[in-house]
Amino acid sequence: MHFLQLAAALLTLFLPKLVRSAYAGPHAMTVSWNTYVELDAPTVHFGESKNSLTRKASSNVSITYPSSLTYNNHVRIEGLRADTKYWYLPEGLISNCDLVGPFTFKTPRVIGDMSPYAVALVVDMGTMGPEGLSDTAGTGIAAADILMPGEQNTIQSLTHEIDTFEFLIQPGDFAYADTWLTEVNGGYLNATTSLEGGAKAYESILDDFYDQLTNVTKAVPFMTAPGNHEANCVDGNYSQFCLLHDLGCPLGQSNFTGYINHFRMPSDVANQAPHNFGVGNMWYSYDNGQICFNDTVQARMVHYVSLDMETDYPDYADANYDPIQFGSYLLQQVDFLAADLAAVDRCKTPWIVITGHRQWYSSGTGPCTACQAVFEPLFNEYQIDLYLSGHYHVYERQYPIGLNASIDYNNLDDPSAPWYIINGVGGHYGGLSPFNIADSPYQVFGLSILNATYGWSRLTFHNRTHMTHEFVNSSSNAVLDSATLYKNHTFAHRCNSRATWSNTTFRLE
Repeated sequence: MHFLQLAAALLTLFLPKLVRSAYAGPHAMTVSWNTYVELDAPTVHFGESKNSLTRKASSNVSITYPSSLTYNNHVRIEGLRADTKYWYLPEGLISNCDLVGPFTFKTPRVIGDMSPYAVALVVDMGTMGPEGLSDTAGTGIAAADILMPGEQNTIQSLTHEIDTFEFLIQPGDFAYADTWLTEVNGGYLNATTSLEGGAKAYESILDDFYDQLTNVTKAVPFMTAPGNHEANCVDGNYSQFCLLHDLGCPLGQSNFTGYINHFRMPSDVANQAPHNFGVGNMWYSYDNGQICFNDTVQARMVHYVSLDMETDYPDYADANYDPIQFGSYLLQQVDFLAADLAAVDRCKTPWIVITGHRQWYSSGTGPCTACQAVFEPLFNEYQIDLYLSGHYHVYERQYPIGLNASIDYNNLDDPSAPWYIINGVGGHYGGLSPFNIADSPYQVFGLSILNATYGWSRLTFHNRTHMTHEFVNSSSNAVLDSATLYKNHTFAHRCNSRATWSNTTFRLE
């Protein structure tokens, strides 16, 4: 090999890829990226001007696992200004700044900012193209599940619409790398069904997905939660096949290992309840949309909670995959949620949005009754506003629903019950489902395999009383469903500050 070719090959090993960022508190961000070799001191160059990346932050976190193709590098940047756009580049790209351009993130919104803002949410979005959802498929895949030739997919839609939201949430099911065996047996993916062949196929699909999503994640924060397809290397539909053929998961492809290594969520930042921390990338909370009145009272428009619907509660969903517990005791996540919600001053933080992978009210199949048993009582006790999930591959906007499946017929006009929305149509290989319950009492609007429609959600917080949810069709970027929730948000018993609200004023009593 020519010396210059060798030098170029060595340089490639250190070049950052799969760039992403995440909130890490009101004045901090975590920047992550992957390299083909371990880094001694992963470093990020950043600044408030794209032409002046004069500051830098470093860490010693460069980690991998046995089957991974790359190392995951994570750097937390502290001391940032709120509501500020920063440009950044991981070291290794700084000399190629003119070629790749610096990437961006924006810190959580500044105190005093009353302007509306939007967040995007997508669930059950897998790899696109030759290793995932495309305009062809193997055997056993319905025609409604594949794209039309030239049809825009969800990742492309999010990229096109990136100026319409401030950050992206995906509560579970990334890449669908564990469906490699489905793709192989259907004649779609060329890989062997050996342990070695499966391991390579899994990591290739995973790497391809994060690479495709980089156009979004390098520009806006990406907040995540685990889904069942992160659990291990084999889709549940093929678990018996693998047992019969002695085909297990290699080291590194079980117990959510890829997910745990790839992200760094702000579970070590206590947002509302002091000393009440989440666990890893599994469950945590964060705030965005901060507001202030009379220059003295600080408030946050929205409190977000990200939950793990796969593990860590009695009879948890993924107990049949890889029995594991991430908390120090079984109900740690439930106790975290109770303490977190109890600490939210609803006069200062009117909106609470919870995201998690699994649904329990559904016009389809597979409700997570074990999730419901532990989480729903807290949702109602603390009057959360919205629970957004996926898992079942339909879009279903439901009524607000209280305990014992009691529908709140105030609908979106100041309901007391939580509003439930399922959006499991981000799109993946073989990925839409039917509605199986005729005349479901829960459904207001729905899209299923009969509609052959993929899409994502956009939430717009207009002020402390109005929030709009939109379903965005991936192929056209058109809004196919829109609904606005009005909440008066009068919580005398939830106002630690004894504050009073009106639409334009805020004062302490």
